[in-house]
Amino acid sequence: MNIGIVGLGLIGGSAAKAYKEEEGNKVYALDTDKTMFDYAKISGVVDGILDKESIKLCDCVLIALYPKDAIEYLKKTAPEIKKETIVIDFCGVKRIVCDECFPLAEEYGFTFVGGHPMAGTQNSGFKASRASLFTGSSMLLVPPRRDEIRLLERIKKILAPLGFGMFVVTTPELHDEMIAYTSQLAHVVSSAYAMNPAAQNHKGYSAGSYKDLTRVARLNVTMWTELFMANRDNLAMHLEQLITVLEEYKAAISKGDEAKIAELLEKGRVSKQEAES
Repeated sequence: MNIGIVGLGLIGGSAAKAYKEEEGNKVYALDTDKTMFDYAKISGVVDGILDKESIKLCDCVLIALYPKDAIEYLKKTAPEIKKETIVIDFCGVKRIVCDECFPLAEEYGFTFVGGHPMAGTQNSGFKASRASLFTGSSMLLVPPRRDEIRLLERIKKILAPLGFGMFVVTTPELHDEMIAYTSQLAHVVSSAYAMNPAAQNHKGYSAGSYKDLTRVARLNVTMWTELFMANRDNLAMHLEQLITVLEEYKAAISKGDEAKIAELLEKGRVSKQEAES
């Protein structure tokens, strides 16, 4: 396969490495950091630059940029993309991306599919990327129409070298609502928790709970600010729900209401158990 990758950060770089591990694949890439692109090319991860000529060779183009940049890239490049090519974005929100990119694909005749790999680390950049990043993880897909079985099978075949463990077909609206809870809210909580002055004295007092809760506080500020803003309605809703429960905990603890504390803890335990069953 010939694969185009826009953006050689953690996600794009990992995708490039995964494709190159499979014999016969060629990767054409584009990154604003020329030094990083040159490094990827010298390392054998990239075969050449993704430009007006090489994009015509691509079976699939993966856009691993921030949402606004992804939209701008596709607006600029859409006239150069051949009709047989599938374009998939790897952005963390889907409504604003799909609203702009579906019409572009329809206008120029190629296929655009919204995508979001459920994989990542607290680290960023090409140097943090690895071919196994997506192995066993979930890939969320937002096709232009949910009943296109042949298209979905083709996408699964194209993405097979990345090693996803499952594919979930969804809508832009449901994607953004769920991601606000499973990802964005977790980053807000981690960041807020890490701001406690006690964090500066945690050494010797912390173990797995502290490490798990603060891991994603080491985030990319620019990217997460953009993601929060693009999905602020859903994120605010989930924040409000969390604050309501935290207020219940605060009231029960302040009053020394042992029965209420036990009740809240039991609700959380059962909810977690049911969610995992």
